[in-house]
Amino acid sequence: MDSEDIYANVPSRDIQDSTGPQTQNHNQDEEKARKHRGSRCVLVLLVILGLICALLLLFITLQHISITAERDLFKTYKNTVEELNHTISSLQHDNTDLETDKQQLEDKYNSLSLEKLELENNITSLSAELMKARSKPGWFFMSTEAMSWSESRQFCRNHGADLVIIKSEEKQRFISSFVKERVWIGLSDIQTEGTMKWVDNSILNNQGFWLKGEPNDQDGIEDCIELISTEPALNNWNDLPCSKNRKGICEK
Repeated sequence: MDSEDIYANVPSRDIQDSTGPQTQNHNQDEEKARKHRGSRCVLVLLVILGLICALLLLFITLQHISITAERDLFKTYKNTVEELNHTISSLQHDNTDLETDKQQLEDKYNSLSLEKLELENNITSLSAELMKARSKPGWFFMSTEAMSWSESRQFCRNHGADLVIIKSEEKQRFISSFVKERVWIGLSDIQTEGTMKWVDNSILNNQGFWLKGEPNDQDGIEDCIELISTEPALNNWNDLPCSKNRKGICEK
């Protein structure tokens, strides 16, 4: 019997029995490896999915922060614009008021300028009339400061006049009406004691308008006459030392 016959007579079952367990174990290992690879793939996918979710959450968070910041910035910008508009409106209103005030001031200035011009014209006219009046007799004015009787008379002479002469009740009342203080008049007894003379050398020929008890030539040194405006108009002359300081009433 040759070798082929020997191998042919060997039962096929025995061959199957000798190779079956090895193949089964190999298949199990492959299955396990396949499951292991599947688990690893799932794990990798889960990790990737987790990363994607984390990135997505981070993106959403950043977008939310960005949107919130933009919204706050927009609100701030809107408030700023509203405040600016309000300020502009207020400034425009103030400018309108200022323009109105400016126009009113200009009108008032123009009005005052016209009044000033009228006053200047009036002053010029009055000055001309004053010059004319001063050139005529009967013009009265007062010395600028209190001086002795002689100095007051010299002041009047320096201005083309002399101390006033009063020879009528009408003139006495008139002088007394506008004088507000004690003033020298043009009457004295400097030349001859007891003889009252006016500055034109005419003698007092009436009783005069003396205070009660005057003239009394107290202490023998009262030779010049003052008019006291606070006393009654017809009784306000008083003799006084000529060195006393009084303003003088000048008459041109």
